[in-house]
Amino acid sequence: MSENISGKIVKVAGPVVVAEEMGGSRMYDVVRVGEENLIGEIVELHGDCASIQVYEDTVGIGPGEKVVNTGAPLSVELGPGLISSIYDGIQRPLDQLYDLQGSYIKRGSAIPGLNRETKWEFKPTIENGTKVFGGDIVGEVQESTLLLHKIMVPAGVTGTVEGLNAGSFTVEEVIGNVVGDDGNRTELKLMQKWAVRTPRMSKKRLAPNEILVTGQRVVDAFFPIAKGGTACVPGPFGTGKTVVQHQLAKWVNADVVVYVGCGERGNEMTDVLMEFPELIDPHSGEPLMKRVVLLANTSDMPVAAREASVYTGITIAEYFRDMGYSVALMADSTSRWAEAMREISTRLEEMPAEEGYPAYLGARIASFYERAGRVVCTGSPNREGALSIIGAVSPPGGDLSDSVVQATLHVVKVFWSLQGRLAQQRHFPAIDWLTSYSFYKQYLKDVFEDVDKGEEMAKMSQLSMILLEQEAELAEIVRLVGAESISAKDRMVLETCKSIREDFLHQNAFHKVDTHTSIDKQYEILKSILHLHEQGLAAIKRGVEASEIFALKVREEIARSSFIPEKELAKVAGIRDTIDVQMKALSS
Repeated sequence: MSENISGKIVKVAGPVVVAEEMGGSRMYDVVRVGEENLIGEIVELHGDCASIQVYEDTVGIGPGEKVVNTGAPLSVELGPGLISSIYDGIQRPLDQLYDLQGSYIKRGSAIPGLNRETKWEFKPTIENGTKVFGGDIVGEVQESTLLLHKIMVPAGVTGTVEGLNAGSFTVEEVIGNVVGDDGNRTELKLMQKWAVRTPRMSKKRLAPNEILVTGQRVVDAFFPIAKGGTACVPGPFGTGKTVVQHQLAKWVNADVVVYVGCGERGNEMTDVLMEFPELIDPHSGEPLMKRVVLLANTSDMPVAAREASVYTGITIAEYFRDMGYSVALMADSTSRWAEAMREISTRLEEMPAEEGYPAYLGARIASFYERAGRVVCTGSPNREGALSIIGAVSPPGGDLSDSVVQATLHVVKVFWSLQGRLAQQRHFPAIDWLTSYSFYKQYLKDVFEDVDKGEEMAKMSQLSMILLEQEAELAEIVRLVGAESISAKDRMVLETCKSIREDFLHQNAFHKVDTHTSIDKQYEILKSILHLHEQGLAAIKRGVEASEIFALKVREEIARSSFIPEKELAKVAGIRDTIDVQMKALSS
């Protein structure tokens, strides 16, 4: 065991501290550094010398001060109380720290992640005397109106349940025991701990073939992400990466959302903290925070904790996945995490690779995204869970050849490319439809209960992309010779693409109706746009002037259709009847 090992500091280099007399320590053991008991983690061992990345400011720490090994890896507390909580990168509750210490967190603070005084109503779901294994669900706690928290047997524990009772318990009180075949007793509590760098186990991985509906039209219709899928959102400064992340966190149809603010500006995290408690979940009508966990590790917080915040967030997300829920993790931004890795690597005097990043950058990014997936959870009853990861990437100057972007693109299956030119044109989300892609698009048709409708949506999405590609080719010709010089058919393509861009792909995140669009409404809007295109081409063949088609009043109705409430969906579908009537009037 590495506990009770005590050494002393010999070197301090920013967030990295080197201590000697640490023989017997293990990699990733958590240590307490200096007189203020700063929290750190061993990241390198040479003989009895240990290099430690400290998760707090090391100013004032000097050689000769003590270092004490706790004997345990960096772990998070998992149990009732996670939902609606706001943590820092190492799972210290920020609201409790504020109540105790005010606006400035003192170094060495060690408040547990889960409240020790709150009592939770526990209801057993199995009988005493039942044989259980790791991952089996033994009971439930109604954590919020949106989430039933399932209490599981810790991994590696096997035996017969004894003394399991219903009642009110804190997370530390014993709710029952598991007696092994050898007679050893393991106490069951509402809380369990898990090392953040170790992925939680699953019984079987499943194909990610169910679309995760986000309510964002450009995503759902053109570049969807699957439940258990991975996506990245790279883009230069000011293109709306954070707005996209916020929109997905608000409206995605996941049971639980874990939002990790990793190294981004404090004002962006403030927006989350201010907005989310006031928002209503469109799927249930309840406050959104009743299914959200927030981790705030902003740019003014210690660098080393950025790396920890990513692992803390994904471990919490895996825990809810193991209950059989669909979980979405937002990481904003993985570039800041990579920069933290680069700084720690430099302090450790490791050989740098491309752009100064450590040689293991690609492996770390891959191992993070590989923790996503749709799985059959361990234990009984049989259940499926899904963990989807959406990471923002902030390459310097929007350069997509950046090491972090390229390492991410090697492992993710969805690429939403944000373009500065679209943002400057006030087109949001500024996702470029010509360079983005999704490997999950083949499953788009399965979103709809009506098979024919699903097949049609997939075909409409494909046709829209073909038209947008044609528009890009025609744009050069129009720039040279003018729109009047091209054929009426080509002009119809340009007008239809303008409608697709402005009436469908453009979405107002701050409008109470347009901010979220159901998949059925997306189908109706896109069908109306393409129906006008089809009818317009037919009218041109009959000799109708293209300018007359472009002047039809129904085009205004299509433009306003995204602002029609969901309960009035029939109005959106009725636009196609209006198109037919007005087209008929033109022909006559």
